[in-house]
Amino acid sequence: MKKQFNRMKQLANQTVGRAEKTEVLSDDLLQIERRMELVRGVSHNAHKKLITCLQGHLGTDAEKRHKKLPLTALSQTMQDGGAQLGEESLIGKMMEVCGEAENRLASELMQHEVQIEKDVLDPLNQLAEVDIPNILKQRRQLARLVLDYDSAKARWLQATKSVISGTNTQALTAKVDSLKEEVDEAMNKVELCKDQLAADMYNFFSKEGDYARYYVMLLEAQADYHRKSLAVLENVLPTIQAQQDSWTEKPAFGTALEEHLKRSGREIALPIEACVMMLLETGMKEEGLFRIAAGASKLKKLKAALDCSTSQLEEFYSDPHAVAGALKSYLRELPEPLMTFQLYDEWTHASNVSDQDKRLQALWVTCDQLPKNNKANFRYLVKFLAKLAQDSEVNKMTPSNIAIVLGPNLLWAKTEGTLAEMAAATSVHVVTIIEPIIQHADWFFPEDVEFNVSGMFAMPTPLANHTNHLSMPDLDSGTIERKRPGSVVLPEGDGPRKDSPANKLSDHTPRRASTLNRKQHTSPAFQPPLPPVEAGGAAPVQCCTELPPAQQAQATGLGLEVGQSSAGLPAAASPAAQHAEELSFSKPRDPSSTPPPQRNGGAGAQASGPSAGGWRGAAGSGGPAAGLNGPQSAHGAQRYQETCSCST
Repeated sequence: MKKQFNRMKQLANQTVGRAEKTEVLSDDLLQIERRMELVRGVSHNAHKKLITCLQGHLGTDAEKRHKKLPLTALSQTMQDGGAQLGEESLIGKMMEVCGEAENRLASELMQHEVQIEKDVLDPLNQLAEVDIPNILKQRRQLARLVLDYDSAKARWLQATKSVISGTNTQALTAKVDSLKEEVDEAMNKVELCKDQLAADMYNFFSKEGDYARYYVMLLEAQADYHRKSLAVLENVLPTIQAQQDSWTEKPAFGTALEEHLKRSGREIALPIEACVMMLLETGMKEEGLFRIAAGASKLKKLKAALDCSTSQLEEFYSDPHAVAGALKSYLRELPEPLMTFQLYDEWTHASNVSDQDKRLQALWVTCDQLPKNNKANFRYLVKFLAKLAQDSEVNKMTPSNIAIVLGPNLLWAKTEGTLAEMAAATSVHVVTIIEPIIQHADWFFPEDVEFNVSGMFAMPTPLANHTNHLSMPDLDSGTIERKRPGSVVLPEGDGPRKDSPANKLSDHTPRRASTLNRKQHTSPAFQPPLPPVEAGGAAPVQCCTELPPAQQAQATGLGLEVGQSSAGLPAAASPAAQHAEELSFSKPRDPSSTPPPQRNGGAGAQASGPSAGGWRGAAGSGGPAAGLNGPQSAHGAQRYQETCSCST
């Protein structure tokens, strides 16, 4: 207690300046002392914040720490969800793969945190809470010893002064000696503590590089953790991406045609085929098809149904306008138009050709340059539109009207601007491109078209008033064979064959004018040249065939005398010849005069192609070139007449 009192008294005297303060530490040691205080503070704060970055609990074993990680809980949840959804769900597959990946990431995180705790947190805590406080504790002990020394020294000096001025010198001398011993003892203690403190301080200063290494180890551990985590992700990404790519049920709207066809393994895009098949069933007689807008909710529902590739489309059969709107929307939402950006200039230049023959030829050449998938889908669509135009008397959708409403969805310029601006800029050119292609669909695409390509849809049932779809032998045999929904379908007996006696007998007798008022689309009277790449030529022609009685009566009814021929008529036949041909559409041929099997809808070119126009009279109606290989040029007609041994 007395020693503590002397310390307080000496401290008070030093504070007010009545006593000197002994400084035992050098400037270097004082600087090290100040740095230790700072290092202790920043190390404590870093340790505290680093603990908050850990997701596990400190001090627990690895297994318990792994179970308590949030990533482990997420992994378990994903795996449970994947098991509930099952393998048939893409989401279920993805959740299972992600759950396994998250579990591996949790393991890596657990190992990382254990390493951080061992290599960084524990050393920082040792430095901030043990090593530096021990040195500072010695510093405080040295301060107390210095106070004891200063107090003993002050009392010794005071006793020495009393001996000089006092009378009881013997007693004072003994006291001075005792205080002198106390001063020496206090000085020894100060020196011992000072030496120990200086050694610890210098040791700390020499190890500052080791202490700084903790932060390097922190970054190295984090880098190693992230590398291992990245390796886990890189290993799982190809697997999960392969499952994603192999999943065929992806939206069709807004997806590139090539990608959609490759993913679904189809030849014709699903929205195109589905809409065409539904329209063939219920929409061919619908007035204003593709022109009248459908209900927004119905259209949105149909597009969503087609996007998920559902086969439950029965409810949309009753709304052909919604189906037509979905088809237009699909074509418009393609990233690249069906007729391609690459050929936009070629299409435009072809439509600007003034001569009709050359314009058709230029359009054919450009059409032949389309990519394979684009050409197949474009041919499929054009064949359907040509079939739709056959019923233009009922649905009011002539090739011109179809081109106006559907053309801007097939081709547009690759320019910036709003939808309205792009449509206005290209609509005029597109109409002049699409309309002749629809009119002469069988000339541009002479191949057969099977509308139900995938076999997913029910074939349309022939209507009662479509008797021109049935041949006479079918009716006679008592069975009605349903025609494929091919291109433009007209009866095979739509007029006397070029090689039939009716044509050869009527070569020298002009046809009488018909008074029929029946409306039917006929092509302009010109002769488009054969495509330069076609090398098939006309089909074999049967000459000198006896005219069946039914056709003799037909020829008589048309004003054709036996023994006359129509080969001498000019290329642009009179309207009477055209009406005579129209009348022949409803007369089936006898099976004995049937030519070799033709593609389904091949005779449709007589109604929608150039062969139905005024040049037919020059070589006889329904010639093989018109029926099989598209329009025939004047030179082709002459070659045909030279090959017929029965021509006059």
